[in-house]
Amino acid sequence: MACISSNFGTSLRIFYGDDRHLSRPFASIHSRCVFRNSSSFFHVSPLHSNPVSHYGHRDYCLFNGYRSFSVAFNSLASDTGLTEERVAVLVLGGGGREHAICYALKKSPSCDSVFCAPGNAGISSAGDATCISDLNIFDSSAVISFCQKWGIGLVVVGPEAPLVAGLANDLVKAGIPTFGPSSEAAALEGSKNFMKNLCDKYGIPTAKYQTFTDSSAAKKYIKEHGAPIVIKADGLAAGKGVIVAMTLEEAYEAVDSMLVNGVFGSAGCRVIVEEFLEGEEASFFALVDGENAIPLESAQDHKRVGDGDTGPNTGGMGAYSPAPILTKELELLVMESIILPTVKGMSEEGCKFVGVLYAGLVIEKKSGLPKLIEYNVRFGDPECQVLMVRLESDLAQVLLAACKGELTGVSLNWSSDSAMVVVMASNGTPGAMKRVP
Repeated sequence: MACISSNFGTSLRIFYGDDRHLSRPFASIHSRCVFRNSSSFFHVSPLHSNPVSHYGHRDYCLFNGYRSFSVAFNSLASDTGLTEERVAVLVLGGGGREHAICYALKKSPSCDSVFCAPGNAGISSAGDATCISDLNIFDSSAVISFCQKWGIGLVVVGPEAPLVAGLANDLVKAGIPTFGPSSEAAALEGSKNFMKNLCDKYGIPTAKYQTFTDSSAAKKYIKEHGAPIVIKADGLAAGKGVIVAMTLEEAYEAVDSMLVNGVFGSAGCRVIVEEFLEGEEASFFALVDGENAIPLESAQDHKRVGDGDTGPNTGGMGAYSPAPILTKELELLVMESIILPTVKGMSEEGCKFVGVLYAGLVIEKKSGLPKLIEYNVRFGDPECQVLMVRLESDLAQVLLAACKGELTGVSLNWSSDSAMVVVMASNGTPGAMKRVP
C-alpha cells in the first residue's frame, strides 16, 4: 500500500509499507490516503493515478491525472492562507527574470514540473526548467495548444510585449489560469499617457506632465519649464525610452529623436514631457488579483549605464534587495496612496488588473514622500532575480491565488538574507553594440 503525505513547505513524498519513499509521480490505485496538516486529517479513498509521461533530458514527469491531486489538495489550508494544488507551470520569456521565476517555481512544493518558452541556455543547463525553444510566445494558438497537450495548470508571462498584444486575454478565454494582465490592463505600461491620465483621475501622486505629438509645441513647453526635465516615449521602448535631460539642448534633441526622427518607431510618436523629481529611486512590487494587492519585499535597481550613476538609462544594470530606503512605514504609504488606488481605479475603469504591478518610484528629497514615475505590468529585470532568491513561499500557489482572485489573507515568507545582482552588458549598451573583432 502507498500513501501520500503532504506537510506544507515540504515536497510530496510517497511512502510504502516498508518505509521506502519516492519523490516523483507514480502509477497505482490507493485504497486510502491520509493528508495531514497542523490542524486536520483528510481522508481520500480511492485516489487514482495514471502512468506518467516523461519529457526532456532531465526526466521531468507530468502526472497525467494531476487534477485528481487537486481535489485532495484543495481541501488543505496552509499557514500562508493558501490551498495547495499541484500544477505544471509554463513560464514565457527567455531572460534572467524568467530564469529567476523558474528557479522559484522549481522550489515550490506544489509545482509538478516547469517549462519555459523559449528559455535560454542558462535555464536549461541549471536544470530549473525544460526549455521549449521553438514555441512562439506571440502565437496564442500555439501556446494554448501546448498548454492543453501537456496539462499546464498555470502560465506565467514574463515580458510585457505579449501582454500588451493580448496573450493573457486569449489564454484566459481558453480556460488556462494566467498570471499577467489583459491587454487593456497592460496599457498601464503600454502607454505612459494612459497611466498619467489614471493618476490624474484617481489622485495618485506623480510628476507634473504634458503630452505632445508636435515637436514645436513640446519644445515651447520645455523652454517655459526649464531643465532638468524628463522626456518619455509613450509606448514600449525596452526600458530605453526615457531621457533625463539636464540641459535644454538635450531635451530638444530627445524630442526630435522621438517625434521627428522616429528612433522608437510608433512607441515614440507621442511623448510625455515631465517635471524632474529630485530624490532616490526605488522599485516597488505588488501582486494583484483584480481587487486586492499584497506587497513583495523591497528592491532597488540602477538604470544608468555608467559608474557613479552616469550615462543614459538602460533596462537595468544591477539590483539589490532589501532596499533600505523602503521602510515599513513607507511601504504602507505606497500601498495606500499609489498601489491600492491604482487597483481600484483599474477595476472602476472596467479593466481589472491581475498580475504584478511594478511601480517605479521617486522618494522626493524635499518632502520625503513617494511619487510614481512609471508602471510596469510584469516583474522587473534585474529586480526579479534578487526577489526570487529571497522568496521562501510556494510561488506557484501564490500566483494561482492571484489568478483566482483569492489573495485576501495570503502572506509571503522571505529570507532575512540580502541579495544582489550585477548585469554584464555588451559594450555600447544601450545604443548600438560594439562587437569585438
